Amino acid sequence: MSQLTIPVERHSLDNGLKIVLSQDRTVPVVAVNLWYGVGSRNETTGKTGFAHLFEHMMFQGSAHVPKNKHFELIERAGGTLNASTWYDRTNYFETVPSHELELALWLESDRMGWMVEAMDQEKLDNQRDVVKNEKRQRYDNQPYGDWDERLQALVYPEAHPYHHSVIGSMEDIDAATLDDVASFFKTFYVPNNAVVTITGDFERDAALQLLDKYFGEIEPGQPIPPLPGDLRIHPLIGETVREHVLADVPLPRVVMAFRIPPYSSDDFAVAEVSRALLGMGRASRLYRRLVRERRVAKGVVTFAFPLLTGASMLLAWATGYPGASPEELEAALAEELEGLAEAEVHEVERAIALTESDLVRGLERVSQRADLLSMFELYFDDPNRLNTELDRLRAVTVDEIRAFAKERLGPDNRAVLTYEPKGEA
Repeated sequence: MSQLTIPVERHSLDNGLKIVLSQDRTVPVVAVNLWYGVGSRNETTGKTGFAHLFEHMMFQGSAHVPKNKHFELIERAGGTLNASTWYDRTNYFETVPSHELELALWLESDRMGWMVEAMDQEKLDNQRDVVKNEKRQRYDNQPYGDWDERLQALVYPEAHPYHHSVIGSMEDIDAATLDDVASFFKTFYVPNNAVVTITGDFERDAALQLLDKYFGEIEPGQPIPPLPGDLRIHPLIGETVREHVLADVPLPRVVMAFRIPPYSSDDFAVAEVSRALLGMGRASRLYRRLVRERRVAKGVVTFAFPLLTGASMLLAWATGYPGASPEELEAALAEELEGLAEAEVHEVERAIALTESDLVRGLERVSQRADLLSMFELYFDDPNRLNTELDRLRAVTVDEIRAFAKERLGPDNRAVLTYEPKGEA
């Protein structure tokens, strides 16, 4: 597989807005992707959930765009759009036919520059209820739905910005005032805390003119406040911490999480390849051993969180059969995770190839390309880093994988969350 050669061109406006352009004239579509440097880690005590609340508020209209019109205009033009909130960022994105680039840029600029004027108590109350309903549907009433809230509380100390969940506290959301919301917006949703990326079929000079036309007059905000809380965190948890949950779940499940190097570390690539070796595909170590050979699990999942602040998190979970012993499931999962210390060269080569393929397949879509370029610009001030991602993956060695397992996947760095069906306790 050859080296990536995605074209990358960087610009900025006087108000601090960063711009990334990447042309691809093969298909007449264009992706617009906007990343703000605000996520749940930026929320202070008593004001959790605000970043996610804003994911909803940003579609409730701005000074020149009526409520819900953003969706209507993009979809009527034949495009798609959405948004997401995470620990370190919030992103908003559209993919539209090439000739509709101006529409997407105007819509994004209007809510960046003229959102506060359109806020009112009715919209806040409405979206507060939407978020609370989402919390009930996706977290409280969904089997295993609260796993991330519980794991974050186990893996990160109370004062750390990752200790609380992205969706936040419903008590905090209930207590939010219109002034609180406006202040949060004016602090973080400003051009000097944002990246706009355009990928696909567009004219370079015309795109730059449109960006200046629609975003150039937006006033920069104040310097972004430092992250709240105590950012210091030991590389290891220091012990095995546990939580056992009796819940309305259909099957027992054991979830393990481990502190790993942050996404900004060169060692994160080792964690990424390790998680692929463990759980990516039916030939992965966990699927092969726990599902096919030992038959102690119905399914397995692994994921390495690309988080920036102090330490990231790797998780693995195994879902057992009806009536299975959670203790036996935990023991089997732990055995296979620790067994990564004996990883073989062919396993590592396979995991690297799978991770490479996953990256390259994603980059075939202009929307995914735009998202990654925004991420590398915001996180590393270097969107061209995307073109060297394959180098980082290919540089991972079997010795590094073995050392990672010994140092990070043992009982001195383990959070164990066990779900057990109520009727089987």
